[in-house]
Amino acid sequence: MTDRTAIDTIKGYFYQFDYAIAKLLELGKDTDTIIVEGIEDVDISTATEETAIQCKYYAKTEYNHSVIAKPIRLMLDHYKEVTNGTKQRINYKLYGYFQSGQAKLTLPIDSTFLKDHFLTYTENKVKYYHHTKHSLTDAQLDDFISLLTIDISALEYQTQVSKISTLLMKQFGCKAFEAEHFFYNNALKVIKDIAVENDISKRKISKSEFLKKIDFKRILFNEWFVAYKGEAKLFAELRTQYFTGLNTSPFERFFIIEVPTKNYVRAELKDLILTISRKWSKLSAREPRPFCPYIYLHNIPPQELLDLKKELFSEGFTFIDGFDFDGSDFNPKSICKAANNGNSIKLKILNKFEHIDLTVKEISKTKEIYQFYNTNPFFGISYPSVRQAQIQFAQLADIKKII
Repeated sequence: MTDRTAIDTIKGYFYQFDYAIAKLLELGKDTDTIIVEGIEDVDISTATEETAIQCKYYAKTEYNHSVIAKPIRLMLDHYKEVTNGTKQRINYKLYGYFQSGQAKLTLPIDSTFLKDHFLTYTENKVKYYHHTKHSLTDAQLDDFISLLTIDISALEYQTQVSKISTLLMKQFGCKAFEAEHFFYNNALKVIKDIAVENDISKRKISKSEFLKKIDFKRILFNEWFVAYKGEAKLFAELRTQYFTGLNTSPFERFFIIEVPTKNYVRAELKDLILTISRKWSKLSAREPRPFCPYIYLHNIPPQELLDLKKELFSEGFTFIDGFDFDGSDFNPKSICKAANNGNSIKLKILNKFEHIDLTVKEISKTKEIYQFYNTNPFFGISYPSVRQAQIQFAQLADIKKII
């Protein structure tokens, strides 16, 4: 598969996922449901009706009847089982976006048009009549048409994304950044995860369940969202949202970082620590309110933390950790000591998880907490007056691209 073909394929999946998200948000009742990859791409079930929807994105294709003929024949296969009494009667919808050619189809269609343009086809020089195969009468085909909706003027890809953003902003009362990076990101993961379930019952989700699953504010490093945004653009947007233009503010900033257990390299972590210290410290003698950041490294083994601190110390890097002498208890007042040009404190290292809360409560100045997690968020304490962000990352190097 060429890169361009791969991109088109991914975009097709996104379009179907986005359509499912939009339909969920538009459902009238919290108990209404959809099934992803059910009878068709999206099946919608309400208290009054069921609809199976074939959703396609043909961004580079001109509309021709043959392009949608096979999906309609598959719908007719289901309808045949309805007439046999083996399947439940439902509605059908063909929803597709085409580059051009929409004027070729005049709606509504009749049974003659259905037979001539959608049900009659040739394969290997042999002509087939799909309606004859199923022994369906014109009256039955008319009944099938009454259940069928064809929409070949579907929303363009980015227009559909914008629609979802608007729906999410209305649903959660949020701004555009939160709608896209929190709720849409979460929604993509939810739909992607259920789409791959083998059990069809697990591909079914109600509006209320969906809203509950996506209602949290943290940045996921969701591979589908990264593919949609592009890694460089995603990192740039996160940097703009959280870290651009803030270095002049003398805030007390906490960077609490999960240390990945796999493929850990001390040099990478050390480089990240030095980067955070360099970017988020101001110790100049001319600085009226000097400051430096706090760092907590989650899940790092105690001996590794000790060895890392020894290495930093041996290289002349000045830091404090809240312990005043050998054998003393952690002292939050000590680690809150002001950094300045005279003492050259470039970093404050919190050894243990519980030290975070003790230190935050000790500080009276403006505070910000940035949690970077690799698997799941691990710091769940919230403070009414403290700005907090939860950002997932795949590799430690990613954090440097964000901050």
